[in-house]
Amino acid sequence: MLLLLLYKRTPLATLQHEPVTQPIEFDHRHHVADDGIDCRYCHNTVETSSSAGYPATSVCMNCHAQIWNQSPYLDLVRKSYFTGQAIEWKKVHRLPDFVYFNHSIHVAKGVGCVTCHGRVDEMAEIHQGPDMQMSWCLDCHRNPKPNIRPRQYITAMIDPAPGQGTFETHFSESGSNTSQSPTTMNDVHSRTSCTTCHR
Repeated sequence: MLLLLLYKRTPLATLQHEPVTQPIEFDHRHHVADDGIDCRYCHNTVETSSSAGYPATSVCMNCHAQIWNQSPYLDLVRKSYFTGQAIEWKKVHRLPDFVYFNHSIHVAKGVGCVTCHGRVDEMAEIHQGPDMQMSWCLDCHRNPKPNIRPRQYITAMIDPAPGQGTFETHFSESGSNTSQSPTTMNDVHSRTSCTTCHR
């Protein structure tokens, strides 16, 4: 029994770092790093819903009606757009059904996309970065400060001052008024009651 419990926490069981092949070859490195597209452009419900959402084909066609509009890579996108049949994207970050997770509250409190999703600007195919185990979530819920950032940096892949600690430590070391820290500004508090995530 103990071996089974240990196995369930390994990357082999959690599928951590395993790329998920999507129906369309979509390279986040190109769209995020090269083109500088904000995460919220495609995942447009992340600030208002529990789900970040998958982009509608019309979002893809905002650009691809003009560029790469004859590419065979985009045949499925064009077909979806003209027929109205949604593309069946594959889920990458999987949480058990008994876990309640809301994207909008995490974004509102200043948890950056990179905290949970990793450096998507360096991923050809998206994979789950952190193990998403309960202990990983609780570490952040017990001490959220290292993962909180000003809202204008929610989608930033790197800190504005790399190598100088978190947004919170960089802020406090600069001698700024602590009432203006990201944690205070976003009204962030430790949340460890069971009902926070299990409802």
